[in-house]
Amino acid sequence: MALKHARLLEVIDLHASDEERGTSMSSSLLKTDRLQLMQVVLPAGAGLPEHHVAGEITIQCLVGEAKVVTPRQTCQLAVGQLVALPGGEPHAVQAIRDSTLLVTVLRESS
Repeated sequence: MALKHARLLEVIDLHASDEERGTSMSSSLLKTDRLQLMQVVLPAGAGLPEHHVAGEITIQCLVGEAKVVTPRQTCQLAVGQLVALPGGEPHAVQAIRDSTLLVTVLRESS
């Protein structure tokens, strides 16, 4: 089944339940040719292994506390904080407390 993505100019409720949004806990909220928004939900101690994406990204902490680890530095994010990473930057994410993150990816145009 295809993911239900919002369309441009459609309001996205970040507090909506999974049932209301029709997605799993971590989900892609919006995807266009040049932009992708993802909500990533991680329980304390869980994480995403090191990876990279081609475009620049931001990782914003909406709930909890998480750390973003790159070869250059480790950034600890609390509620209301975000970090921007250059395209291609290897990074891993680790939840210190139950966390919800909003990830914005600038996609390379095709």
